Parts: sequence; structure tokens; C-alpha cells
Amino acid sequence: MEARESLPEWRELSDGEVVRRVLDGDVELYRVLVDRYQVEFGRLAVAMLGDADAAEDALQEAFVSAYQRLGTCRDPDRFKHWLYRILANRCHDIRRGIAPTTSVDDLPLRAKDRADAATLDGELGEALRGALDALTPEQREAFILKEVEGRPYTEVAELTGVGVDALKMRVHRARDALRRTLELWK
Repeated sequence: MEARESLPEWRELSDGEVVRRVLDGDVELYRVLVDRYQVEFGRLAVAMLGDADAAEDALQEAFVSAYQRLGTCRDPDRFKHWLYRILANRCHDIRRGIAPTTSVDDLPLRAKDRADAATLDGELGEALRGALDALTPEQREAFILKEVEGRPYTEVAELTGVGVDALKMRVHRARDALRRTLELWK
């Protein structure tokens, strides 16, 4: 793969083209997909799990699982969405078994929100983390993708396979839960 890293045309291939070439035997090309989604999905895993180490494990497991099951990917052009589902399912499984240990400051918040998050500490930060942890996995996922990542509902729907109306309800319920926590803090 070292020789290919200097060739930009390998990076310009669509996900579908990369998947098809990997399935045809060019297994080293899978690295293109890892490079393409490692940072973005790593942020999502940290936000979903609240634990950087668990997120790294989940991400690696998702990439390995996707590689091992690549032949079952029905639509190689939608590899990103397929990989996201694998990662999200792995994160949901992990959340059932571990308690998050990261701070609010470790969440990959948008720049506007970082200043607000930086002021959170002590008991308020604990209450907010508790409220995030208390959300259902579906609410937490929708909230993170929409409010933390700043993705439009249409993109969240594409990634999750859930309709826009259902996503809006999940985000609304997550906001309500967080709002109730903050009101208790006033």
C-alpha cells in the first residue's frame, strides 16, 4: 500500500469502486476506506459512548467486522451508511456494558458549543452527562448526529435508516430530557 499512498487517484475512487476492487482481491485498498472514515466515525463513537478508549475499540471492531463481511454489503456505493450501522450497533452493545468516563469537554462539539461546554464543570457537568447517559440509544444517536455533529435531518436519516419525522421526535425527546435536567439545576 505504501506505493499507492503517493497516488491520489486511489483516494479519489468512490466507496463502491473501492469495495468492488477489495472484493476482487485488492485487499490492501481497504485502507482507503479506513482512512476516509476513521476520523469522522471516531468522533461519533466518542460522542455515542462517552469513553475514548471504548470508542477506539468500537471503531476498530466495526472496521474489522465490515472487512470480514464486505461480501454481504448489498450496495457498495452506500458503504458509508453500512459501516455506520455496524459502528452504531457496536456502540449500543458497548453502552449496555460500560459506564462512560469521559468529560463533557471531550465531546466533539461544534465550535459555537465548545465555549458553552467549557464552562460546565462539577455537579452541572455530572448532571448533564447523566442526562445524556439516560437517553435511549436511539435518542442519544439522533441527538449526537443532529445537535453535536450538526448534520441535517436528511443526512441523519440516510445514515440511520430512520425516517425524518421519527428522528425529529427522538431529538425533541432528547432535548426535553436535557432541558429537564438543566431546569433542576437552576
